Amino acid sequence: MPTEADTEIIDRLKRCGTATLSTILTKRGLNHVFMTGVTPLPGSKPRMVGRAFTMRSVAMREDKLADDKAMNPRLNMQRRATEECGVGEVLVIDCRGDANGASGGMMLFERMRLRGCAGVVSDGGVRDAWEIAETGFPVYAKAVCPPNSTLAHRFIELNVPVSCGGVAVYPGDFIAGDPDGVMVVPQEIADEVSRQALDYEEQEEFILRRIRDGATIYGTYPLEGEGLAEYEAELAARRKG
Repeated sequence: MPTEADTEIIDRLKRCGTATLSTILTKRGLNHVFMTGVTPLPGSKPRMVGRAFTMRSVAMREDKLADDKAMNPRLNMQRRATEECGVGEVLVIDCRGDANGASGGMMLFERMRLRGCAGVVSDGGVRDAWEIAETGFPVYAKAVCPPNSTLAHRFIELNVPVSCGGVAVYPGDFIAGDPDGVMVVPQEIADEVSRQALDYEEQEEFILRRIRDGATIYGTYPLEGEGLAEYEAELAARRKG
């Protein structure tokens, strides 16, 4: 279960878009925290935030397949991840960017949804995409892929550092997703980043209001002079009230 501190961070991050998070993280020198090519399932517009629970794969090799099929299902990594990913956590699946085999589908992800997990992110394929999208459970993947995982993947480890969409993800990092894609917020700076991002988001809302009211882009984006003074006055009044 998320701690009280986690809940506060998650609540702030849910109010911020991935574009805002990218801006804040870039200012801190973090330029490789957006998962390239990992997008919401077709037909879905999810918002998702939670700590990362990871699963790592290697490429499938035929001589290992028979052993895996004979394995006790309780030792199967996909099934273990389904049951061990915590409430409010995001399962991040490292598929090495290979979408030729599904990294999961409806049965596994529906169990996770009902258990209270926050979502799934994979840089591989996902099957049953339309059914999953209808449930509203946030799932992001590289592609829709009906063939099952054994065509391409052998899942071998849980809760270890992984790469997903070209980004390093460490267990416990915060994962934030919206219709634009997925960002990774390192856990060590998540509290500060979430506060800065929320402040930035509020300023962007003010800027958008001014533009829609007819203000020129000059002095409005970015805020300068009269526009900045107006925003600071509004912010001070809001804090007093």
